[in-house]
Amino acid sequence: MKELHQFIPLIIKNGLYSEHLFQTKLVSLFCKFGSLHEAARVFQPIEDKIDELYHTMLKGYARNSSLDDAVSFFCRMRYDGVRPVVYNFTYLLKVCGDNADLRKGKEIHCQLIVNGFASNVFAMTGVVNMYAKCRLVEEAYKMFDRMPERDLVCWNTIISGYAQNGFGKTALELVLRMQEEGKRPDSITIVSILPAVADVGSLRIGRSIHGYSMRAGFESFVNVSTALVDMYSKCGSVGTARLIFDRMTGKTVVSWNSMIDGYVQNGDPGAAMEIFQKMMDEQVEMTNVTVMGALHACADLGDVEQGRFVHKLLDQLELGSDVSVMNSLISMYSKCKRVDIAAEIFENLQHKTLVSWNAMILGYAQNGRINEAIDYFCKMQLQNIKPDSFTMVSVIPALAELSVLPQAKWIHGLVIRTCLDKNVFVATALVDMYAKCGAVHTARKLFDMMDERHVTTWNAMIDGYGTHGLGKAALELFEKMKKEVIKPNEVTFLCVLSACSHSGLVEEGFQYFGSMKKDYGLEPAMDHYGAMVDLLGRANRLNEAWDFIQKMPIEPAISVFGAMLGACRIHKNVELGEKAANRIFDLDPDDGGYHVLLANIYATASMWDKVARVRTTMEKKGIQKTPGWSVVELQNEVHTFYSGTTSHPQAKKIYAFLETLGNRIKAAGYMPDTNSVHDVEDVVKEQLLNSHSEKLAIAFSLLNTSPGTTIHLRKNLRVCGDCHNATKYISLVTKREIIVRDMRRFHHFKDGTCSCGDYW
Repeated sequence: MKELHQFIPLIIKNGLYSEHLFQTKLVSLFCKFGSLHEAARVFQPIEDKIDELYHTMLKGYARNSSLDDAVSFFCRMRYDGVRPVVYNFTYLLKVCGDNADLRKGKEIHCQLIVNGFASNVFAMTGVVNMYAKCRLVEEAYKMFDRMPERDLVCWNTIISGYAQNGFGKTALELVLRMQEEGKRPDSITIVSILPAVADVGSLRIGRSIHGYSMRAGFESFVNVSTALVDMYSKCGSVGTARLIFDRMTGKTVVSWNSMIDGYVQNGDPGAAMEIFQKMMDEQVEMTNVTVMGALHACADLGDVEQGRFVHKLLDQLELGSDVSVMNSLISMYSKCKRVDIAAEIFENLQHKTLVSWNAMILGYAQNGRINEAIDYFCKMQLQNIKPDSFTMVSVIPALAELSVLPQAKWIHGLVIRTCLDKNVFVATALVDMYAKCGAVHTARKLFDMMDERHVTTWNAMIDGYGTHGLGKAALELFEKMKKEVIKPNEVTFLCVLSACSHSGLVEEGFQYFGSMKKDYGLEPAMDHYGAMVDLLGRANRLNEAWDFIQKMPIEPAISVFGAMLGACRIHKNVELGEKAANRIFDLDPDDGGYHVLLANIYATASMWDKVARVRTTMEKKGIQKTPGWSVVELQNEVHTFYSGTTSHPQAKKIYAFLETLGNRIKAAGYMPDTNSVHDVEDVVKEQLLNSHSEKLAIAFSLLNTSPGTTIHLRKNLRVCGDCHNATKYISLVTKREIIVRDMRRFHHFKDGTCSCGDYW
């Protein structure tokens, strides 16, 4: 640019500044270097402007300015009596497509027709491209189909349009039709069609196209090789992608980005970071896409130190103000459990996008900070930022964890008002939320109303039935799923096995466990083995459960032995409980929950010396018992009760009411189960049982709601036997339905019975 300015005085000195050729060339050069202001300074004073000068200036506006400026100059050009040429329209159509401005695109299309270019292949290819980029691919095809003749560029444009709009199958069909009409695919065709192959996930077709590329000599083209890397990665063949990548000469930054992204998408973030490191070693200039891929890998690794390292590179790469990179940073820190740093980055963002808000809401939700997630969602609305499907899919699970039905209804209403209720992922989240809020029948109504159901939708509904103890309904739905030719995945079978476990359907559970590999080729994972141990253990088939563990083809993890220990606690089996506990403590000697379970097994068997030994071990190691709490929501306020708490404003009233209620349920037949309490008098034992968190929460709800109101509460631990029995009697004497969601399942207490049938 500096040399160009030095050249201008020579042009003037030699009397060439008034020559049309030099005027046009100067404007063209300034536009080429992005200096539209300088180009305009040359253009404006010229009195006798030739048409070529206008065309050059329009090209400059189209490439270097806004769409509005380009269209305004086009209008001025027409006002000045300059007749448009075909490439005026192609430049303008390209800008309309890049900006997805359909209205202006249609106006340019009309002008194109008025000026007699409706049959021009070059012009109509621009029209096809514009409609495709505006996501009106059917309209693009209409334009394409009306063309009397079509060249290879036109074919590539429509193929790319279908591929980029998610119509991979149609794009592939068009390639076949193109060949039938005598057009041979070139390298641009290959680059356009490979994303369509990835979209349909057909490795066989991808390999065929790869073979064609090799025979045609296209594999040496870096854009083709990069597209092949991307295709193989997205089709799950990342090893082949790496072989192509390693053989490439003259890799571009896009090639490196494709390989990093390929490893991330295929669940190998470690390899992605190795490529990133190699990229730095070879001093390849990185882009925002490179950094976002590396941050995604760090997030999947949960490696906050590597994440910090990438973060520090941003200033060096001059990407510190890139909002997309900042959003990736927020997601990375959130997934690495440093949501505090994520929040700091978010607050410092000058231009927060919807994606920024979504990342922050999801970050809080993933870290169990539900109230903050909901607070940020409300702040977003106060700033008039309209939520999208990603927002809803982030905030709905957060509300599901609160298990508060009025809030569930509120967010459902908002989903309807924002016209997102037809989105399959949002609707699936709603199904899951209602099930987790105790309204499983509402969840089923929503499920039945859905026009489209993903496998995750079926999983959510099956799991909902399972956690409510409706095992047979869960299995009926699973059979219906199979009849509708929806292929179950690993999560589906985990939901099915869990449903069998909660309902004591042992034989059915074994049948489905065997079906995983036999009928669907799915290898059982650790969670599936844990579910089977839980199934056998709950059914009091403890010896079979232990034998099952011994015969596992993979080394059992803590979750498997934990299921065994929990079953031994239910059925008071000290011998197998000790075996399971010893294996757990070999793997993780500092887990407080399992120490407490073992102590409870000993207490039930009145083995107080062993109870003392476990507690002494816990004290020496500083292992803390997880405090039990229960939560109820009343008039939009959440009340949390801990066992023995006296800090609640209504504490005295609650304890007094519990004493009266205790006498009423005893008169109805309730007998306190004091076996798990020792070293104190019987009266104190009963007082300790009465101070359990769920009893305090139930008493508070009874005191503060009108007769007949259903009580909903959530507990962080498994409901103990005494509280379960007491709650049945409370539902009987108060004529209330009480719905309790504990850490494993739902209990619906009504008229003295529980939906679990005392099987939990």
